[in-house]
Amino acid sequence: MSTLEIKNLHAQVVPAEEDAEPKPILHGVNLTVNSGEVHAIMGPNGSGKSTLAYALAGHPRYEITEGEVLLDGVNLLDLEVDERARAGLFLAMQYPTEVPGVSMSNFLRSAVTSVRGEAPKLRDWIKEMGQARENLKIDKSFTERSVNEGFSGGEKKRHEVLQLDLLKPKFAVMDETDSGLDVDALRVVSDGINSYHEQNDGGIVMITHYKRILEYVKPDVVHVFAHGQIVKTGGPELAEELDAQGYEQYI
Repeated sequence: MSTLEIKNLHAQVVPAEEDAEPKPILHGVNLTVNSGEVHAIMGPNGSGKSTLAYALAGHPRYEITEGEVLLDGVNLLDLEVDERARAGLFLAMQYPTEVPGVSMSNFLRSAVTSVRGEAPKLRDWIKEMGQARENLKIDKSFTERSVNEGFSGGEKKRHEVLQLDLLKPKFAVMDETDSGLDVDALRVVSDGINSYHEQNDGGIVMITHYKRILEYVKPDVVHVFAHGQIVKTGGPELAEELDAQGYEQYI
């Protein structure tokens, strides 16, 4: 069993302007996720949910000022972005980045090679990627297109889950993966997340505003995030409460 432990995490946004002051966003986040667990983090806009996701992954604009993040006892904050990924942490971004000139097939094979430590044999790779692609109902033509270039929001999210399926991390942070998905795409993406969870006993941190994705990816624990920290924790019924009453009582 693997464990992801976030302990008293504080972080601030580094402004683009040189003379501007950093803005503190996270104010002591504490969270422990074990293999096979699904934790939902729900909260209003501006509460710091995405900042948490990017700080965990090592985005350079988010500076950690206090605390630690341990994956099986190793402090991820001491590692570079690529080292965190190889250690077993995955981030599905809310707004996936376009990478013109790099095909999806080359990008995915390079990522898998880096994480696994060796390149998969070409015949095995074609079969593996083809099956993962079909599971997510992704047309074969997308493999030769540049990464996310010209993709719709739903297509980008499917490809995020395709990466999840192929990389098989210990823990996946899904930052508003349901954003911009229609009903059919939501089901397909949710099925992909559930498949990763079941086949790899992966731990999931599902960041979302709404409970609709939680009707497909069932959480074990639900956390309310406000003012840069977790302010309440409960079972799946907490998502129902938030859907009915909103976040006003927490802000």
